[in-house]
Amino acid sequence: MKVEVDIYKNLRQSYIDGESQRQIAKRLGISRQTVKKYCEGKAHPDVRKSYERLPDTITPEVKRFILDCFRTDKEEHLKKQKHSAKRIYDRLVAEKNFLGAESTIRKAVKEFKEDQTIPPQAIMPLSYEPGEAIQIDWGEVTVYINGEKTKLHTFCGRLCYSCDIFVQVFKSANEEAFLEAQQLMFNFFGGISKRIIFDNAKVAVKEGFGIYAKPQNKYRSFSAHYAFDLDFCNPAKGNEKGLVENLVGYSRRNFLVPVPRIASIDELNQKLWIDCLNYRATHKIQNRHNSVNIMYQEELSCLNTIPIFKFDTSKTVVAGVDDYSTVRYEKNYYSVPVKYLRKDVTVKGYGNYISILYQNKEIANYIRCYFTGKTEYRLEHYIDLLERKPRSVFNSKPVKTNVTESLLNWGKQLPGGNKEMVKLLRLCVDYGEEQILNIKNSIPSHIVPTVDMVRTHLNVPTESPVIYLSNKEVTVEPVDLTEYDKKYGMAVK
Repeated sequence: MKVEVDIYKNLRQSYIDGESQRQIAKRLGISRQTVKKYCEGKAHPDVRKSYERLPDTITPEVKRFILDCFRTDKEEHLKKQKHSAKRIYDRLVAEKNFLGAESTIRKAVKEFKEDQTIPPQAIMPLSYEPGEAIQIDWGEVTVYINGEKTKLHTFCGRLCYSCDIFVQVFKSANEEAFLEAQQLMFNFFGGISKRIIFDNAKVAVKEGFGIYAKPQNKYRSFSAHYAFDLDFCNPAKGNEKGLVENLVGYSRRNFLVPVPRIASIDELNQKLWIDCLNYRATHKIQNRHNSVNIMYQEELSCLNTIPIFKFDTSKTVVAGVDDYSTVRYEKNYYSVPVKYLRKDVTVKGYGNYISILYQNKEIANYIRCYFTGKTEYRLEHYIDLLERKPRSVFNSKPVKTNVTESLLNWGKQLPGGNKEMVKLLRLCVDYGEEQILNIKNSIPSHIVPTVDMVRTHLNVPTESPVIYLSNKEVTVEPVDLTEYDKKYGMAVK
């Protein structure tokens, strides 16, 4: 019989007031056994004892046999050769004369396994000391660069003690960007942790995984210079670096929504740098006693000092300058000044840009191109050649790819033809095309401005064959002409 709460309350109070169990049972119309069960408060009618009973066929001997099968599998440590429930049942029938049903054994095996298995969702709470570790990871984001939809890779780093963050974007998640990003991260945090926790991406790991991972040679050299230990996670174990896993999503939702519309990656990275500083200054992690900023200040003194020598993170090659004054780097071409024709130069590829050097002096730099078969021309690299070969000016690729249509149309109207156009391009190289076009637009539209007219607005003197020298440039020695005057009868004062 189900005893309602009101009856249960009446029963308990009556018993406490001294009424006998017999009288309570008679008055409430319930059995004496029920009154006896609940009168002293040793049970409650809303609580039902759970039914826990193995089938009679699962004797202690059968249970021991099943557990012995589990133990044997664990000792052998063979993933593909373990006892299945069907195999355990067959062995029980053959070896123990088991007479029960196979479904009974299947159910028992499942229950015993659950008792011995740790749920995969279980997460161990972790604690880190100041300066102990940084977790790093890659993510992806979409932005608009000059109106073009572009996918970029976000590098995220997080100090494990203070939870301070670092986020920057790169055009590729290659080795150059990976190492460069960590250098920037060290500068942002103001030091280096004792170890860095990362997954098993090929950019860092040559072979193996987890504690058996072998790092790429350059990453091992990089970690040796900055004196930190490498700590690689197990495959598909994002929980081992949960702090930075959360940061990848947090930065995407909070720093990159709405979708950024920018002119360059540098502009976006500058914004992200400021966003990270604001996070440090204002954020507080739930269930932590202090803010990120206070904990970061505690951690800062525990970080190792950044070495004076800056590790070269670039992918460096030596390449020859061809007859078109271009250098090939990873299936793309980049121009250099024509005076370096047929010379060997050094090309250093970084995450977002490349630098071209000759005898340790930078002669050109570009935003790095990750397409194939592209050529980047700079007008200033070819202006000297155009002055020698002006007839090619309107068919020149460096001119067509760097000069606006309005400037080209203006040049075709100049009375001096190709030579005047080259002079106009020289002014563009020296003063910038925008300033030259502003001067043109300031002159009445019915007049075709000449190069000399533009020069007058720039206060640039016109070219002249006459060479003017000042007294400072030519030294004039005084000459004694006394003897000459005496010889020819000149009056001597």
